[in-house]
Amino acid sequence: MIPFDLQSILNQLVYDPKNPLLFSSGFFVYFFLLFFAFYYLARNNFRARAAILSLFSLYFFYKASGNFVVLVIASAVINFLLSKLIYKQKTYILKKSLLLLSVAINLGILFYFKYTNFFIEIVNTFGTAHFNYLSLILPIGISFYTFENLSYTIDIYRGEIEPEDNIVNYVLFLSFFPKLVMGPIVRAKDFIPQLKNDYFVSEHDFSKGFYLILTGLIKKLIISDYITLNLVDYVFDGPSLHNGFECLVALYGYAIVIYCDFSGYSDMAIGISKWLGITIPANFISPYQSKSIKEFWKRWHISLSSWLQDYLYIFTFGGNRKGKFRTNVNLLLTMILGGFWHGASWNFLIWGTLHGFGLIIHKFFGSLFTFKTNNTFLNKIGTVFSVMLTFHFVLFCWIFFRATDLNTAYQFINQIFFDFTFEGADTFYLNYKGVIYMIALGLIIHFVPKNVGEWIVERQKKLSVAYYILLFFGFLVLYSFFKNSEPVMPIYLQF
Repeated sequence: MIPFDLQSILNQLVYDPKNPLLFSSGFFVYFFLLFFAFYYLARNNFRARAAILSLFSLYFFYKASGNFVVLVIASAVINFLLSKLIYKQKTYILKKSLLLLSVAINLGILFYFKYTNFFIEIVNTFGTAHFNYLSLILPIGISFYTFENLSYTIDIYRGEIEPEDNIVNYVLFLSFFPKLVMGPIVRAKDFIPQLKNDYFVSEHDFSKGFYLILTGLIKKLIISDYITLNLVDYVFDGPSLHNGFECLVALYGYAIVIYCDFSGYSDMAIGISKWLGITIPANFISPYQSKSIKEFWKRWHISLSSWLQDYLYIFTFGGNRKGKFRTNVNLLLTMILGGFWHGASWNFLIWGTLHGFGLIIHKFFGSLFTFKTNNTFLNKIGTVFSVMLTFHFVLFCWIFFRATDLNTAYQFINQIFFDFTFEGADTFYLNYKGVIYMIALGLIIHFVPKNVGEWIVERQKKLSVAYYILLFFGFLVLYSFFKNSEPVMPIYLQF
């Protein structure tokens, strides 16, 4: 009979569907320290380093998604072999055929798990036949590593990179644990060469990594989770039970929630990567400061928007090479598919469509109003107006992103536009003032200039390890005041 304590430890080591492994898990902290000890010992041998990191990444994914780790491995092997075949072909037809095979396999797997039941619903609604829904579980991270596979084979097809010879490096590229679950979407040409470099983490890298990890934890675990549980979920679960003012406050709250949730997790991924000697590009740059919807998509989920631009808008649809009308159609199709990438739902299709029309309208009016005055004050007023207009357009679109279905989205919009009243606002404030303060804190963090963060990074890199330990301990004490009995799963975990 296994002793109780040993059994408890063994239970921690296996996958628990009710408690998937995330950066914020206590188990992750202990296991990461153990992994990092082995990783550091192998720092001077890049092959051993990659092997250790691959094994840990695959185990991390197993703890996050169970047997779906096999899907990541199979996907890596298939695309590794296909990329070599594409590279070796001398004729255009064979190259193109193998690329199409790669696209079909990758999108076929994604389609099966993510969209099968959605299309069954359409057939059942509009057709004469009736099909039963399949019992499918969406594998965590499949949307992210599918796009990474596609970018790799397309880049090889276009002759921009050569295929990787070491399959361990490719498996690691696909399964690298900081970005596997929720991105950022990384490209092989940026990632794999770093695996062959000497391991080096400067004082600045360590300080920046710590800063990103800590601020990411604060954004996700304290700000986002608190607003979610104490306001957003209540209102979006039944918008007709709340007046327009309450719905609008909840919508502002959700804008902070999704930013702090996703950017917080991305910050943690980038920070941990820095400690491992690997650079992952930024995925968010103060998106709500954007002066146009085009600028917003250069600041929000940058890895996805750049992927859509390079591989869908330009490579697949032809970009702006076929006239203004076709350019606008390409923009719209790209954003619709970008919305559909997020999930099999009419809400996501509408969300993507709205952003597509937003880009088209900006493209049209931006060419008409490109002037600036000589009056600095008027220019600042114009900037503030542009930021506010863009933010509230994005805010309106978030309704469809967050609502569980079209009816909920309709109710939410109806309450804001046709049942808006400040009656009971004082009571609402007394009941939700903690949430309102947290929303304000999220806005302040968002609008803090980038150079403030760099100033902190530069100052703290000169301090001792005791400083970092005390600061992290201070975070744990702070977190204990806000911790919930049930963890709030990251929003982009469902994509």
